[in-house]
Amino acid sequence: MTKMELVEKIARDFDITKKEAELAVNAIFEAIVEALDRGDKVELRGFGVFKVRKKNARIGRNPRTGEKVEVPAKVVPYFKPSKELKAALLKRKPT
Repeated sequence: MTKMELVEKIARDFDITKKEAELAVNAIFEAIVEALDRGDKVELRGFGVFKVRKKNARIGRNPRTGEKVEVPAKVVPYFKPSKELKAALLKRKPT
């Protein structure tokens, strides 16, 4: 599902315009990004938790040349699904 498909579904389900649905989706995404940027976790009960993980600096290797490359420290987003989400997906039959 793309962001636009999500916007269209929300607009249909709540009988609002696509513009209003897009504003709501953008506001939710922005709130999640801002919280992660502050180092907070975002917990959506029954869905999962968004967190940031810190990756230490390390020495990597260029796979093409074999040359050693310094990889700087960074933070990466991480999502851990809830037990309820996992259970809901396990109930569904694969297509």
